Amino acid sequence: MLRKKKIVFVINYFYPDLAATSQLMTELTGRLQDDFDITVIAAQPGYAGENHDSKKLFEEGYLDSIKVVRIKLPEVNKNSKASRIKYISSYFLLANIALLKEKGTDVIFTISQPPVLGGLIGTIGKLLKRSRHIYSVHDFNPEQAQAVAYTNNQTIFKIAKAVDKLNCSYADQVLLVGEDMAETLRGRFVDKKVPSHTVISNWTDEHAIVPLEKDEPAIREFLETHGLDNKFIVMYSGNLGLYYDLENLIGVSKQFTDQPDLVFLFIGEGAVKQRIQEYAAQNNLENVKFLPYQPKEFLKYSLNAADVHLVVNQKGIKGVSVPSKIYGVMAAGKPVLGVLEQGSEVQRLIFESGAGVVIEPQNYQGVVHAINYLRSLDPAELKKMGLKGRAYLEKNLTRDTSINKYRDVLQAIAGTPQLETSYQAQTEHYKEAVNKK
Repeated sequence: MLRKKKIVFVINYFYPDLAATSQLMTELTGRLQDDFDITVIAAQPGYAGENHDSKKLFEEGYLDSIKVVRIKLPEVNKNSKASRIKYISSYFLLANIALLKEKGTDVIFTISQPPVLGGLIGTIGKLLKRSRHIYSVHDFNPEQAQAVAYTNNQTIFKIAKAVDKLNCSYADQVLLVGEDMAETLRGRFVDKKVPSHTVISNWTDEHAIVPLEKDEPAIREFLETHGLDNKFIVMYSGNLGLYYDLENLIGVSKQFTDQPDLVFLFIGEGAVKQRIQEYAAQNNLENVKFLPYQPKEFLKYSLNAADVHLVVNQKGIKGVSVPSKIYGVMAAGKPVLGVLEQGSEVQRLIFESGAGVVIEPQNYQGVVHAINYLRSLDPAELKKMGLKGRAYLEKNLTRDTSINKYRDVLQAIAGTPQLETSYQAQTEHYKEAVNKK
């Protein structure tokens, strides 16, 4: 019997973590476990305050047939740079150790978390283990940190960018989650050989998240429990992090205090949550509510509780990151208010699908006008707008479409025991397979 090729995923977040990348990578590895021998190296869960009581530095277990190596890391305070650095440094060191301990690795799969260092783990692993490396970039750094002025140290930026360019160049395949990110990669290598790369969209489980009416019992109970019954709900569901300009967007709610039946609902956790909660309290914004992350199995209800969903990015994030929350919103068939740069991946999806409206980042008065416009629509028209997103997703952005592309990449890069071909031949095989889709 032929040995399955062994893929080691070094991905930081993994089930039962609530991070978006955790949910994506858990579904991906679960769907690929029959094709490959899979090991996952990830931190102990804790993205949204999940508790774990392991005392071991490395702890092995299994999820179905997937071997999972958990790394014990210090708790992180996302509002503290020192705490973040301690966490990231510990992860980088221990993930490298865990990877080097794995035997018979054919392909190392890393993602761009932590920034730059996620890719560097794969670069080091490829060099020392003589394996192949697939580098999946969900966020380009240091460009992302630069967009929000996380630090003004230009030396750090130059070093970080040089390291990540090395990661991309040395990888056997770079994966990107948006066409605008492919433009950024090409821009990094002007007049130089651009690394081999493929765009594969993120996804949601379109069978688990479907359009539902507000009178569905679980949704009605959710609305009643949180005092949201008979409200027009503008929802933001996801990471309340540094890259979404939420600290300024929250100010928009002040212009709707005379409309008691309109509510801004923020669901999630993140580095700026405490600050925007304090802003809402200091300004007596009774039209703003906060809830923690909802369990994955409840998302089909919480997402459908909204009338309009906010999908936002900070100015300067175009081509750097793609907010994956758009796929869940489209699956639920809800209208989108995008606060996004023209030409960005999600702006393109909203434009092509007709599922909502888009305002440029930092145009806060434009956001106010957009909310008033969406609210002024006849309910049937608003519903029709949202369902256009669902139709577009079913045609172009299904989970199977993306996962099959991942499978093709992994098979091409790993090769097969029956076919000892050169890497160039494997790459050609991969390109042919993708072009057929």
